[in-house]
Amino acid sequence: MLYLFFKYLLTPFFWLIFRPIIIGGENLRIRGKAIFVCNHMSMADPVMLAFASPRIIHFMAKSELFANPVANVFFRALLAFPVNRRQSDMASMKNAIRVLEKGKVFGIFPEGKRAVTDDLDEFEKGAAFLAIRSGAPVVPIYLSRDTYKKVRLKMAVGEPILVGSLVATTPKNKLVDVVTDEISDAMRVLQAIVEE
Repeated sequence: MLYLFFKYLLTPFFWLIFRPIIIGGENLRIRGKAIFVCNHMSMADPVMLAFASPRIIHFMAKSELFANPVANVFFRALLAFPVNRRQSDMASMKNAIRVLEKGKVFGIFPEGKRAVTDDLDEFEKGAAFLAIRSGAPVVPIYLSRDTYKKVRLKMAVGEPILVGSLVATTPKNKLVDVVTDEISDAMRVLQAIVEE
């Protein structure tokens, strides 16, 4: 598997070059199915998460990256699968749920695209939808905006958000919004810790 080949071959160089500071890193060791959510600044963000995490992470990536046959094979070997960002793509959501049903980790960037400012953009509802449908805990992660400028990875990882209690106490028509707000609030707490 290409993902594991790169991870184990290059991880020592990653730690040497980026000298990661990971606050709450023990939360990356969560067992069983989990959804890792992270802010999005760069195309390199999935790489940073993959090297920093002891768990293997499956990602969605924009469908345009899979248009070339060689690129299609390459990205799928890195455990990514395509998502059509121009419309609601239920096929990609079903792929993500299958990953979670196997007890694996799925990574998603809830802003939906790379941020255009130094602040968090408005969150899309895909991460909340997946958490509700799968029952998987959500692990919030925030990458410092200085990571690439200073070539020093600084990351904060929050405690897993368990959506079960929210599902039990929130009206169905408000549930996705409530879970999205819960994720957003957790990310803003981590942002304050990392950017202080």
